[in-house]
Amino acid sequence: MKTRTSTWIAASAVALVALTACSSGDAEPTDSATGDDTGGEMMEFEEGTTMAALADAGAITIGTKFDQPLFGLLAPSGTPEGFDVEIGKIIASELGIDESGIEWVETVSANREPFIQDGSVDLVVATYTINDKRKELVGFAGPYYNAGQALMTLSTTDDITSPDDLAGKTVCSVTGSTPAENIATNYPEAELALFDAYTDCLEPLRNGQVDVVTTDNVILAGYVAESDGEFKVVGEPFTEEPYGIGVALEDTEFRMWINDVLEEIFEDGRWLEAWNETAGTVLPEPAVPTVDRY
Repeated sequence: MKTRTSTWIAASAVALVALTACSSGDAEPTDSATGDDTGGEMMEFEEGTTMAALADAGAITIGTKFDQPLFGLLAPSGTPEGFDVEIGKIIASELGIDESGIEWVETVSANREPFIQDGSVDLVVATYTINDKRKELVGFAGPYYNAGQALMTLSTTDDITSPDDLAGKTVCSVTGSTPAENIATNYPEAELALFDAYTDCLEPLRNGQVDVVTTDNVILAGYVAESDGEFKVVGEPFTEEPYGIGVALEDTEFRMWINDVLEEIFEDGRWLEAWNETAGTVLPEPAVPTVDRY
């Protein structure tokens, strides 16, 4: 469990040590990772937990998308940006890890579970829908956002307004994604064209190779915002897609600690601030999710 040395007793003790050091002429900056004072907040975690290991290392590897505007998009600087990225930064900061200690790894829909399972990443924040099938492979904290599957077409298309219009249409989505699975299962008269990333669907949509792109409404909204009127989202969302943070299946302590962090930022305003600075520049303010502590 995370604790913070913020009582006046601890503060007084630190101050006394500092004064003693100054009087001896040996006042040098010390490292908070070793439990000494650097003027910042000290983080303490139970020995043997993932939180303790990451905090001691001062580094964390986070998987996210690199091709999704508003949530996870690789910036010209080479660093991803978006709402998912900001959530990842907040979790790292609660471990005492600043942005320089984060290694960002691109996770597409098909490799999120393998990367968690083989230790390539410590956690995944990547528009990652929580569902029972995935819960058999990885653990989920959250949700931290609730999305819904939708459809995107060319702005000139007028014969597709809902998934009921997909019979005989070519629908582009991503291998290993819940939207693709939903179309294959519930709308089998549509023809699926599958790629590794949603950005791979954009050019085929432009040139008529596919009729429609499907994924979560918030992802599509990002593509529409960048399309200069070329694309549009049609109809209403037709599924519920709760986004969670993926961790190793058996790491219940880490998962529950992340849930604690999420509930804290829902309350203190950091979650909404992260939203407003990223996805909130295009999308309306969402309802605060309820964490599912399964």
